[in-house]
Amino acid sequence: MKKSDYYRSKNSPKGMPYGANKKRAKAVAKNPLEKQAEGPIRTTARGEGSFFLPEGKSAIISSADLAKALDGDTVSIAYREQGQDIVGKVLKIIKRKRDAFVGTLEKAGEGWQVKPDDRRLYIVIAIEEKNLAGAKSDDKVLAEITDWPNLKDGPSGKIIKVIGQTGQHNAEMESIILDNGFTEEFNPEIEQEAISRINQLHDNFNKETVGRRDFRAITTLTIDPVDAKDYDDAISFQEVAPDRFEVGVHIADVSYFVRPGTGLDDEARHRATSIYLVDRTISMLPEVLSNGECSLVEGKDRLTFSGVFTLDKTGKIHEEWFGRSLINSNRRFTYEQVQKILDDKAGAYFEELNTLNKLAYALRKRKIEAGALSFEDEEVRFRLDADGKPIDITKKERTDSHKLVEDFMLLANKKVAEYVSKLNKNQPKTFVYRIHDSPDPAKILALREFLKPLGYDVKIGGKKITSVEFNRLLVSALGQPEEAIVHRAAIRAMPRAIYSTQNIGHYGLAFPHYTHFTSPIRRYPDLMVHRLLDIYLSGQKPSQELLNEYSSLAIHCSEREKQASNAERDSVKYKQVEYLSEKIGKIYDGIISEVTDWGIFVEERETKAEGLVRFSDLADDYYRFDKKKYAVIGQKTKKAYRLGDAVKIKVMKTDQKRRIIDFKIIG
Repeated sequence: MKKSDYYRSKNSPKGMPYGANKKRAKAVAKNPLEKQAEGPIRTTARGEGSFFLPEGKSAIISSADLAKALDGDTVSIAYREQGQDIVGKVLKIIKRKRDAFVGTLEKAGEGWQVKPDDRRLYIVIAIEEKNLAGAKSDDKVLAEITDWPNLKDGPSGKIIKVIGQTGQHNAEMESIILDNGFTEEFNPEIEQEAISRINQLHDNFNKETVGRRDFRAITTLTIDPVDAKDYDDAISFQEVAPDRFEVGVHIADVSYFVRPGTGLDDEARHRATSIYLVDRTISMLPEVLSNGECSLVEGKDRLTFSGVFTLDKTGKIHEEWFGRSLINSNRRFTYEQVQKILDDKAGAYFEELNTLNKLAYALRKRKIEAGALSFEDEEVRFRLDADGKPIDITKKERTDSHKLVEDFMLLANKKVAEYVSKLNKNQPKTFVYRIHDSPDPAKILALREFLKPLGYDVKIGGKKITSVEFNRLLVSALGQPEEAIVHRAAIRAMPRAIYSTQNIGHYGLAFPHYTHFTSPIRRYPDLMVHRLLDIYLSGQKPSQELLNEYSSLAIHCSEREKQASNAERDSVKYKQVEYLSEKIGKIYDGIISEVTDWGIFVEERETKAEGLVRFSDLADDYYRFDKKKYAVIGQKTKKAYRLGDAVKIKVMKTDQKRRIIDFKIIG
């Protein structure tokens, strides 16, 4: 939960932010700013900004010095040290992150205004009657800023799309999609281009399969979620000698259909990723491809790009092969079906699945011994009624069947990256990697302090933490009541994995070389990797122009991945709040997930919904926050509520617009 949800300052009718920091603004005025930097700015609902500097610290920017910059805008700033702070001033907005914003239309005096859903925005957008586009009060709308003459008066704009009534399922989901910069529909021209490419394959199928390695006679299986419609990976298996097993990881050959320079490719690279909300998928590719010709459906010949590995029972790789291929899946399994077969030790393809599972265990053991982190992040699954209302929320279960598929996908991704890196003698900017930097020392120190009250000792060598030590921490929390808190805190302490042509390895997986090869239906970087790998396999080198283009695209794809993650999280949060809106007064088991100087955050165990317990609802004493102990302590009774404590909670109030929940501790 975003803690700012509880402290968004009010806005004036004209959009002026409250709480401008006059002291910092005066400090900037008195002391010339010495240094400059460019990059994205973060803003708060209070109308203040922060800018992450190259030297690893953040500059604070008062509302008076924002120069109309909004959250996510690329700006140039000037800054200097001022006492213990670093203060800055926006010199120029280089690039707006966006000009259109999702929000709710409200009456404001004689006029109208749109209050953005994004709580990091400190503005409201004034709308004249003539620019309402038929929208009514309390409608969700997409509004575009058309004029912003000065900071004092705030921006004005027009409504460019009426999404629907606030609180309606489809309106809320579409709002989340649009607010994160995505669109659900494809232009008819893009759809037709995809259909034409499919028809071309059907008309020339035999010709198009020439030169591909044929796996159609080898047992090949797909294993996916029960509700999946796009099957972009399949696994083939055969025993080729005593204690030698050939495992093929076969990936839909999206690069055959999506060619550079086409409208279809332009659309795919713009979207960069598919998005998975609680009720729908917004695909990177048109459905005729993602759920149709590129999906490795049972009993159909399909074009694929493959990594094929000969392993022994210890998981050691003896041979490998990469190239374009042709498969025909023998069976479409769900994770649940495979797990039942493994548990019952009987069923269709038991011998193949059982051996694959044993090999996956061997691969996993090697990975963990090398220092890979053992994250088991808990996710939830929603059951919705016909109107989209959540009627049940359950935790997703990760079983051996999930890990089996995951381990072979990791193997393929790792081996493709190693293969190309070896060809290029580890030269930079010759391939697209999935990289994960080591944690920032300051964040690790903060993590150590955060976990001390829970009884965890994070051992640091110098200011660094090895992946082995990090993994020891995660493993020690497995099965404990505070497991989710420890794992979430550890994730927050680490940087995000991103795409880059500069390889620094993957800290979390402990792989010196890693990429994304296995999901080109839903990730554009995988499509770039397929194209580059094809060039290298042909004995050629990609042009410098192409590599420069892919270097920029790697940054774009990383940003789009982050936006997609935000959309997915927002949809989950909205449905959690909606679900508990029907449970006012109900009592649940929870665990204290965070303590602050304004209240206690508690996570409900089953739904994973997080809510706030306000100090005003702790009526038995006057409580204060003890930062060193990560606890709130009663001044008279000395009763303490600590991070990780199990508590009984009652649902007191919900606010679906703001996506917040109020709990009360009752035991």
